[in-house]
Amino acid sequence: MRVIFLGTSSAVPTVNRGLYSIALVRGPELILFDCGEGTQRQMLSTSLGFGRDTSIFVTHMHTDHLNGIFGLLQTMSLNNRRKAVHIYGPEGIEKFMRQGLDVLRVGLSFDIGVQTIDEGVVMEKPDYFVKASRAKHSVTSYAYLLEEKPRPGLFNPKKAIALRIPKGELWSRLQKGENITINKKKVKPADVMGPPRPGRKVGISGDTMPSRELIDFFTGADVLIHDSTYSLKHKDKARENMHSTAHDAAIVARSAKVDLLVLSHFSARYNDVRPLLEEAMKVHHKVKAAADFDVLDIDYRNSQDSRKRLDM
Repeated sequence: MRVIFLGTSSAVPTVNRGLYSIALVRGPELILFDCGEGTQRQMLSTSLGFGRDTSIFVTHMHTDHLNGIFGLLQTMSLNNRRKAVHIYGPEGIEKFMRQGLDVLRVGLSFDIGVQTIDEGVVMEKPDYFVKASRAKHSVTSYAYLLEEKPRPGLFNPKKAIALRIPKGELWSRLQKGENITINKKKVKPADVMGPPRPGRKVGISGDTMPSRELIDFFTGADVLIHDSTYSLKHKDKARENMHSTAHDAAIVARSAKVDLLVLSHFSARYNDVRPLLEEAMKVHHKVKAAADFDVLDIDYRNSQDSRKRLDM
């Protein structure tokens, strides 16, 4: 699982920061959280390409979070894409897409599916799901959590040998979760495998003030990417505009027992975000400040070789 930060500014772009968008790559899938203006150009500077199985999750209907969708779709179409794109967002997303495609006359070479979301699971795949929770912002806004389903436990060859199960197909079937019968005796996967292992959890706050609901929602996440628009110096503006300070983000991460907090969505007033990083690090044990094109590889937290590679 890899996260690429395509845009880390808020409201307006800067020389070094594009408008907000986060790409999560999981195998052949590309999952975008928000799609600010210019996202397709940012993607050209990465290895993402435009042909992956793609879903877009919009946190809220503010222009800096979704105005890049039509440009991205047109770029995909001009690259002869054929796979459908699925778009999820709050109330208004279907009208926005329908009218935008009509007025802009964006002819697409592929189908799109658009779905208005509510709290709870909004997309489910065989081995993971994405769920949403209401954030606390000036308009209807959602935070998202991508959570993998538990993985099978580790296979124990010694137990299989002790049960006189020959190596090969039968071992493979047990590892896939199938029961087998050998010497007229039924063997279950649990007889030769350890307990299920947790998957990974990645949270994206969207634009929000801190809240008890989001602390509960993000509890136990491996990575939390949180709104950090302001420093403590401008905490009054954070409250006025219903955003978070970096300090707020760190309190949420600490309270939710998050492993790694990544600060993003910075106000353009900060040419240097190190003071925001320092504010957060006084509260939470592991914090990074995102920049455009930073890459975060997320490994399994509980595996023996677990590590997080941060090209940040």
